[in-house]
Amino acid sequence: MKAYEEIVEFIASGTTPTNVASFRPSEKTKARIADLIRREKLSEISPDETSELSHYLQLEHLMRLAKARAHQHIVNG
Repeated sequence: MKAYEEIVEFIASGTTPTNVASFRPSEKTKARIADLIRREKLSEISPDETSELSHYLQLEHLMRLAKARAHQHIVNG
């Protein structure tokens, strides 16, 4: 399973502002991303893995934006 699929599944499952605000990637996903970043720095990453990392980082950015918005919804009721 690609690292970004966890975020896609979370979004697809339907959610609430509280769930968005508390979302954290699994330890398995964190380890996968750390490994991809490490290997990217060493130029030991395949084109498919580069794409996987890029997709994950884009989704992570969107999740950060969604978390900020979710916190606003929680605070404002």
